[in-house]
Amino acid sequence: MTFSILARDEKTGRVGGAAATGSLCVGGWVLRGDSRCGMSASQGTAPSTLWGDEVLEEMAQGYGAEDAVSAVVGRDAGRQHRQLAALDLTGGVAHFTGSQSIAVAGAVEGDAVIVAGNLLSDAAVLDAALRGFRDSDAPFPERLLAALDAGHAAGSDSRGLLSAALLVLGDDIPPLTLRVDLAKKPLKRLRKLYRRSQDSPYADWLDVVPTRDAPQRSLRD
Repeated sequence: MTFSILARDEKTGRVGGAAATGSLCVGGWVLRGDSRCGMSASQGTAPSTLWGDEVLEEMAQGYGAEDAVSAVVGRDAGRQHRQLAALDLTGGVAHFTGSQSIAVAGAVEGDAVIVAGNLLSDAAVLDAALRGFRDSDAPFPERLLAALDAGHAAGSDSRGLLSAALLVLGDDIPPLTLRVDLAKKPLKRLRKLYRRSQDSPYADWLDVVPTRDAPQRSLRD
């Protein structure tokens, strides 16, 4: 009952995802990531947050997205009510959509990008979101937001939207994790929140907090 995108930025090597839904708290339910192994989006009629974590664990063990998804899905008897997408650090992508997912449900893949959704008003939502990402020349996080905007304009979740989220990770940056958990226009609220995160004083503070590449960084720097 959600649509989401996962992608790898070729310029920076960072990975990210964005999601929107007609229910509450999409960021907490759907998006998971680790700059050391990749991204996941676990959603569906009866979504498993465990799937999102488990597929990251599989990729952290060295499995690519396709093998990781197969392993996680294969051991869950409730899989036909769920949907999972994954992205590994090479840009490999994979997905599963259970046969009992509420239509319209499915996924589309591109080069280092995947869009998945269920309970959509039209299959065109998936293609539109992929085009929105590909056609944007904005910074990586804004390309993910453009995908959500394009998917929404093409029909969106058939119920409309109530929540939206953005997650961008890299070893050279602090996590960018933004969530709008309940709003009449969550995509507009999410974009406004993103803009605030890129301005002073918040953005200045990001230059002194630790990252995986600089774990000792502090105010003295």
